[in-house]
Amino acid sequence: MSDHSGDTAATLGGTIETRSIDYVPEDERHGKVRDQGPFWFVGNFQPFTVAIGFVGPALGLSLGWTVVAGILGIFFGTLFMAFHASQGPVLGLPQMVQSRAQFGYRGVVLALIGTLFTYVGFNVVDVVIIKTGLHSIFGWNAAVIAVVITAVATLLAIFGHDLLHLSFRVLFWLSLPLWAILTWGVVFGHAGGDAGAATGGFTLLAFIAQFSVAASYNITYAPYVSDYSRYLPRNTRTSAIVSAVFLGASASPVWLIPVGAWMATRLGATDALAGIHDAGNSVVPFLGSVLALVATLVLVATMGLNAYSGMLTVITGIDSFRKVTPSRRIRVVTVLALAAVWLVLSLLFTDSTTVLNTTLLIMLYLLVPWTAVNLTDFFFVRRGHYAITDLFTPDGLYGMWSWRGMTAFFAGIVASVPFMVLPFYVGPIAAALGDVDVAFAVGLAVSGIVYWVLSRSLDLDTEERFIEDSEATLAVEETPAHG
Repeated sequence: MSDHSGDTAATLGGTIETRSIDYVPEDERHGKVRDQGPFWFVGNFQPFTVAIGFVGPALGLSLGWTVVAGILGIFFGTLFMAFHASQGPVLGLPQMVQSRAQFGYRGVVLALIGTLFTYVGFNVVDVVIIKTGLHSIFGWNAAVIAVVITAVATLLAIFGHDLLHLSFRVLFWLSLPLWAILTWGVVFGHAGGDAGAATGGFTLLAFIAQFSVAASYNITYAPYVSDYSRYLPRNTRTSAIVSAVFLGASASPVWLIPVGAWMATRLGATDALAGIHDAGNSVVPFLGSVLALVATLVLVATMGLNAYSGMLTVITGIDSFRKVTPSRRIRVVTVLALAAVWLVLSLLFTDSTTVLNTTLLIMLYLLVPWTAVNLTDFFFVRRGHYAITDLFTPDGLYGMWSWRGMTAFFAGIVASVPFMVLPFYVGPIAAALGDVDVAFAVGLAVSGIVYWVLSRSLDLDTEERFIEDSEATLAVEETPAHG
């Protein structure tokens, strides 16, 4: 499935990952399930998460209702993300390569477009949050900040999986005590703010908007969560990995979204980093300044995740039309190209709240139909049984274009359009509901049901023979390749 000749681990001390879209054999599997929780905890332990808490107050929602909507949304979105994490150990593949089973060898490009928009969109918003925040706090040049953090994130993505995991472990212990002190200050009234400030009330429109943005936050991790679990042993228990990822990925937003809502309602904050800086310095001198910098580092590391998985997505797309050999060269070129795109776009935007809200909603509309199809296939149709070698074969079991997955995907998007609410478009049914946006729920249900119904005609007995042949081939290939 891949040729690593001339691509030995000796380069740069063996720190650049050799695998990309190819299968990870059992003898290269490493890591512990217990590391997945802290990894995804830190992934959300940053200013972007704080900014999620700004959405409700900006629409007139009170602090209390913002917290309720945000937490419910996080739980909803994380559930899907966590179940996708279980696919990594079973298949040993990046998430989007596995999606060829539902969409076809080339048909998967439909899903790749949506996921690539997600990765680039996240990094655009991340750069906007960082450059505007650090400029506001320290007066640093916004363009220079954007270039520097883009360079750091690019290097993390190039070096790959293990360096990303290591960076997140270090940042976990660096961030935890700082956020704990800030939160203590907020709870006990030492973080400043006006307790008597107008705090809004309740409207269904604002509540649903806050819920949707929070739900989309972790649903948008779904296309690449298994990219960071695919090195775990194949016999990893599903319940263990799902629990670890769910607890880790939901715990930090449940912590920081209320902090963000407090900053928005009590400090009048519209910039996450500036709010962290002001509140922290009120608790302990210079705490806010230090925390703003550490939080920036976490956000930059998360940009590395987006760039890494964006690279996997682009290579998968290219490979779907022209066979490529996974190598360090194509990894570097692809990451650099993605970095150039998100850097240019991020320099064009200055309003992080508006960009964040709109970007997350578009991501949600595009990704919910995909996640419905993928999870329905994995857990209810094929039940985790795939011919892995055929995922790399254009004329293999899954075909070039899989009409079932494509039909279900488009059905979900089309069904959700009348329910969408965006700054530039409001669907007719959404308008009749008072601009309440339930498009993601419609897309999720329609795509999942349509795919399940269409998949009733699959010949799973025949597929089982392909799976047996695939397992036999993998058993032969799983010999030390980098010795």
